[in-house]
Amino acid sequence: MRKLKERVGAGSIFLLLMVAVYVTLAIFDRLLLREILAVFGGLAIRLAPILLVVFAIMFLSHLLLGQQSLVPLLDRGGGLGGWVFAVVGGILSSGPIYMWYPLLSDFKERGMSDRFIAAFLYNRAVKIPLMPMMVFYFGWSFTLVLSLYMILLSGVNGVAVERL
Repeated sequence: MRKLKERVGAGSIFLLLMVAVYVTLAIFDRLLLREILAVFGGLAIRLAPILLVVFAIMFLSHLLLGQQSLVPLLDRGGGLGGWVFAVVGGILSSGPIYMWYPLLSDFKERGMSDRFIAAFLYNRAVKIPLMPMMVFYFGWSFTLVLSLYMILLSGVNGVAVERL
């Protein structure tokens, strides 16, 4: 199995297994297959516009903010621009944290300062999509003060991490 996985690839093996499952369903239970495909089709139609927007943003950000243009902002001498990018990038970042580690590692190898990495990771706790729920439960003043404290203390945290 290991040699097959090395030659073909894990993605191809998974694809073949899923095709086998669908073929088996087509043979034994066509009604269930139709239901599954209808749910999948509906989900694909709902997700397609979102994915197109995400890919467009990724494409534009890659064109406008290529890695080579960000490195001078984020090195040890990076000033206000580096802090702004780290804070805003941390707030806007989404998904699991471990997905960001390879990108941050690549930036670190190219000279990104530890303070900006720490500030980026610290600001992942400020989540714009969760703000309405936070306002509902705690009120505007608490939400605003907490968010501002987290943003400002990310700088303190970044400086402390770099000094340690």
